[in-house]
Amino acid sequence: MSTPLLITPKAEDIAGQPILRPLPAAKCRSVGPFVFFDHMLEKAYAPGSGMNINQHPHIGLSTLTYLFEGELQHKDSLGSDQLVRPGDVSWMSAGRAVAHVERTPDHLRQKGSRLHGLQVWLALPQALEQGEPSYSHHPAASLPRSEAMGVQITLIAGSGFCLQSPVPVPSPTLYAELKLAAGTSLLIPAEHRERALYLIAGEAQLDGDDLPRHSLAVLPEGEELLLSACGECHLALIGGEPLGPRRMYWNFVASDAALLEKAKQDWTAWNWPRVPGETARIELPARTP
Repeated sequence: MSTPLLITPKAEDIAGQPILRPLPAAKCRSVGPFVFFDHMLEKAYAPGSGMNINQHPHIGLSTLTYLFEGELQHKDSLGSDQLVRPGDVSWMSAGRAVAHVERTPDHLRQKGSRLHGLQVWLALPQALEQGEPSYSHHPAASLPRSEAMGVQITLIAGSGFCLQSPVPVPSPTLYAELKLAAGTSLLIPAEHRERALYLIAGEAQLDGDDLPRHSLAVLPEGEELLLSACGECHLALIGGEPLGPRRMYWNFVASDAALLEKAKQDWTAWNWPRVPGETARIELPARTP
């Protein structure tokens, strides 16, 4: 068996919310269509406070938000205004241009709340990079699940484990939440070309080797691996078919550098779709890491 590539995430702070970000990394720019992976760490917000990410732009990607705890209000330039609860999928495809905000809803801001979840970005196929933006919300009850012998699988997006998610991904994708009871195991099939495991909580092994918590393990192509739970554990599995190299600048993803430059100029000039009722916005940074 080949050895998985282990990626240690960077610690970030987004508007006061602590984040761990294993993708993109120097050793691995993407896994399947996934070009960005943020683990929003558990945080307790005191009454009167909450997460607030002002209006900001995207192109050439889809964002997917999936919460374990807490709630977020999603608003975008398409007119969407959606409350996202634990287990829901908030799916936004940017296409040629979209803007959105994400914040703790007022009813939780008043009394205090907790937040914990994942947000990922998936690159769009080149033919759709400049397409129409769209938004869809998929309640937790609409996602397919399987549970047997202490192993629970929720198919967040794409296909895998004989399940198919209703989220309208435009390319072969695997995104699953895995929960394993102590002493159980799950064979990770090679049905997708690229795959990676992220251990959110607990202790687990992959083919007998310890899986570090909060690290992304990029799995060797074409190999089945056995995931074993040393105790109760919680993981995310991502993957799919790669879409080819992508360039990134801030919140923009594109196969062509000219599209990034145009997006930078348009956002700076405020030549961009706006979120109804929102005036505050995040300015284009002078540079990005």
